Amino acid sequence: MSSAEQKETFSLLNKFEKLSWRPFIRDSGSKKRARWLQARRIFSPTCPSLRIPNRFLREGHCIPPARSGHRCVADSSNLYVFGGYNPDFEEAGGSENEDYPLFRELWRYHFATATWQQVRTEGYMPTELASMSAVIHGNNLLVFGGTGIPFGENNSNDVHVCNVQYRRWNLLNCRGNKPNKIYGQAMAIINGYLYVFGGTTGYLYSTDLHRLDLTTKEWTHLKPNNTPSDLPEERYRHELAHDGQRIYILGGGTSWTSYSLDKIHAYNLETNYWEEMVTKPHEKIGYPASRRCHSCVQVKDEVFICGGYNGESILSDLWRLNLRTFQWMKLPAVMPEPAYFHCAAVTPAGCMYVHGGVVNISGNRRTASLYKVWLVVPSLLELTWEKLLKMFPHLTQLSTLQLLSLGLTHTFIQRLKLTQGKG
Repeated sequence: MSSAEQKETFSLLNKFEKLSWRPFIRDSGSKKRARWLQARRIFSPTCPSLRIPNRFLREGHCIPPARSGHRCVADSSNLYVFGGYNPDFEEAGGSENEDYPLFRELWRYHFATATWQQVRTEGYMPTELASMSAVIHGNNLLVFGGTGIPFGENNSNDVHVCNVQYRRWNLLNCRGNKPNKIYGQAMAIINGYLYVFGGTTGYLYSTDLHRLDLTTKEWTHLKPNNTPSDLPEERYRHELAHDGQRIYILGGGTSWTSYSLDKIHAYNLETNYWEEMVTKPHEKIGYPASRRCHSCVQVKDEVFICGGYNGESILSDLWRLNLRTFQWMKLPAVMPEPAYFHCAAVTPAGCMYVHGGVVNISGNRRTASLYKVWLVVPSLLELTWEKLLKMFPHLTQLSTLQLLSLGLTHTFIQRLKLTQGKG
C-alpha cells in the first residue's frame, strides 16, 4: 500500500461521512415526485403556495423521514431502522401516517447499493415505538419495551422478534418474572441471555436488572448481593457494554440530570455484585461530558459513545473507552450535526452508522441524515469492497454468474443480492 493510500485509509477514522442514496429500483414515487416538481416550477409564478402532496413524497419509500427515539442495528449488508417519533405533522407524514406522531415501520439501508427501502413485514409489529431497545441476534431483530402516545401511559414489557430474512414479526411468549412496562432501558445479549437494565415508567426511574433465557423464554429478576446504597443510580436512556464477565452502564440519567462517565457501574455476572469501576481521563481533555440520550457501540473490547445531551447542550463528540485499561480517548471525528435521541449501530467490520435524532432544542427539530465513520482501520477486504462499489455502481444489475465470472466471492455476491427480493 502506498503512503498516499495509507494516509487515505487512516483519514477514514477521523471524519464522519454523510451518506447520499440512490432511488430504489422499483421506486415509483420518485417519478411522481419528479412530475410534481416540474409542475411546481411551471405554476410557481401564479401559485407560489403549490406544494407536493406528502403522499407522493413518501410513496416509493425514498428515505425514512426525520425522527428521534428510534433504534437501529446492523449486519454486514444492511442497517435496519425501527420506530421513532416526530411531532412535526408534515415531516411525520401528516394524515398519511396512521400512527402520527410515531413511525410504525421498519427501514433498511443497503450498504452495497446505497438505497433505503421500507421493509414490508407480516405479523404483529409493536405499537410502542419510542425509546424501546433493540439488538440483532443472527437474522432476528429483538425489540423490547418502549412507549407509545401519550409517553409514559402506553408502555410495553413485551419482546417482539422480526426475522429480517423472512420479514415476519412474532411476539415472544415468555414466562417468569417479567420487567415492568418501561421505556428508555438498555439491553445486551450475552451467552444466550438477554439482559435488560433500567428504564422508566414515565414517572419512576428504575435500577432493576432482568435476564431472559433465550432458549427457555423465561425471565428472571436478578437481585444483586449489594446493599441498596451500593446500587447504581436509577436512570433511563443509558447504554450497555460487556466483556463477557461484566455488564457496564454508560451514562444515562433522568429528566433533570445526566450521569458522569468518570466512574462506571459494572454488574459482575459471576459474583452477582455491582462494582464501581474508576476510569482514566484523557491526559489533556479529561473525561467525556456527562450525558444521556447518546449512542453507544462496541467493537471487541473497545466501546464508543457518540453525541447525546448533558442537560444544557447537544453534544457532537466521539469517545472511546478501552474495557481492559478503562482509558478514555477522545477521537478526532466530530458529528456534523450535534444530536441526541439518535441511534447508532456498528457493522461486524467496524464501521459505525449514525441516523436521525434531535438536532435543535429550541426549534425541536429532527434530522433524517445518515452518517458513517470507521472506528477501526478497515481491513484490505473492506477497502477493496468499498473501492469496487465506487468504481462499478451497477454491479447489482448483474446476474450471479456474471459476478462470479468477474471474480467476486460468494460473500460479496451475498452482500449485493441480499435485498433484491420484494420489499
